[in-house]
Amino acid sequence: MSLLSSSFLAYQPQASSPVRIPRVLTIAGSDPSGGAGVQADLKSIAAHSGYGMAAITALTAQNTRGVRAVHIPPADFLTAQLDAISDDIRIDAVKIGMLADAAVIGAVHAWLERTNPAIVVLDPVMVATSGDRLLQDTAEAALQALLPLADLITPNLAELAILLNEPVAADWAEALAQGKRLAARTETTVLVKGGHLAGSDAGSCPDALINTGGVLGQETIEVQGDRVATRNSHGTGCSLSSALATVQVRVGDWEAALREVKPWLQGALRTAGSLDVGSGNGPVHHFHHLQQTPVAGEFAAHLRAGATDDLEAIYGLDFIRGLSDGTLPEKEFAYYLAQDAIYLNGYSRVLARVSALAPTEAEQLFWARSSQQCLEVESELHRTWLSTRPTASAPGPVTKSYVDHLLAASVTGSYGVLVAAVLPCFWLYAEVGATLHARFLDAGAPAGHPYADWLRTYADEEFAASTRQAIAYADTAAQYASRTERDAMTRAFAESSRYELEFFDAPRTHG
Repeated sequence: MSLLSSSFLAYQPQASSPVRIPRVLTIAGSDPSGGAGVQADLKSIAAHSGYGMAAITALTAQNTRGVRAVHIPPADFLTAQLDAISDDIRIDAVKIGMLADAAVIGAVHAWLERTNPAIVVLDPVMVATSGDRLLQDTAEAALQALLPLADLITPNLAELAILLNEPVAADWAEALAQGKRLAARTETTVLVKGGHLAGSDAGSCPDALINTGGVLGQETIEVQGDRVATRNSHGTGCSLSSALATVQVRVGDWEAALREVKPWLQGALRTAGSLDVGSGNGPVHHFHHLQQTPVAGEFAAHLRAGATDDLEAIYGLDFIRGLSDGTLPEKEFAYYLAQDAIYLNGYSRVLARVSALAPTEAEQLFWARSSQQCLEVESELHRTWLSTRPTASAPGPVTKSYVDHLLAASVTGSYGVLVAAVLPCFWLYAEVGATLHARFLDAGAPAGHPYADWLRTYADEEFAASTRQAIAYADTAAQYASRTERDAMTRAFAESSRYELEFFDAPRTHG
């Protein structure tokens, strides 16, 4: 029975009810640069496994440097959008963002009273990150009347002050006091956000849920977090509020929702620079948790760290110790070389496959040359040691398993996975060879050492240079790979590293 079939039989999936996908409607303005408004909302909803819908309240001409113009479609067209959605689709949660003017707010107010959604999160968008005003002064009274219809209100500190007609809070204690006053006035839950708090601790960024009605079980619940130093915060408020609306459908508890969303948003801020969008306040990285691109050298370091135990085990083998000091029985070395010749024949075919999958001409040439060199090494082995000594002509169990593993990686169609699979034969061989050659030199390079030629071969600078190039190609492939593919690369590399250990031990166990 194959490993695949036995694994399949070992896993018997249990029947379960379908996972509920939150259906979340955002009512907000459009940001053509994609960082805020409905574009940020829909990304946040998707990032938390929700199904996003959008009713557009305003069209903006903006980018990461600011808002250039705002066009507000007729309020009755917004009503038509809202009715079209609610007449057909069950809405689990509503997130409200930019509303722009009194007529638009009135349309939303009337629709909420008619439909009574289960969850309403209102982000009172009044001022953009760039400082541009997004709500007409004449609309503030209408917005105040809308607040009690929300289950959660998420103003930033400037918006909180405007809603209370007070100065912006100077410290966290004052911000909490303002949040309590707004919660009391609206009789709903208020999220007080410390992200814009002036002069606060550089390492701290608290948020607090406030509800004077005690629905949360206590009046104030603070959730601490790290402050992220970045100018790329465009759409942070939109992203937070829409994420909270989505998660609340699933968890049914504002504190639990905040504790889940806050770390995600901090990660979105930390990785925002990797998006490289715009020259002003760039957007946050909504999908950082799904696609974390390693920086140059990071994935290679990850692979090398994973091979540490196998390398230490290799150096502890009797075969390696005997090879190093010249006491290894010739019979064991002959078995090793015979299996190496068989392995290299299969390895060369796999390297040819790597060349065929390679995305650049330079990589194609490198892997093709490596494949050719494998055959040349195999021929040289036959011309020297193997031609004059009786050796096994059939692959041993470790050799067969190792080659089968590489061939299996070659049929995945993934260049990155295949490169990771072939890499230990470069990397671990190079490290072991260099270490043994250094020991050989430290011992005075004795002329009678029976395996001196082998030690010199794998300490060769040309092979070391090829190894460095192979590592670099694997690292680059990881930067362009998905997270799932990088995980597969890690597994392929680890499996090959294990086979390297077994291959060095095979002369003792199978020879």
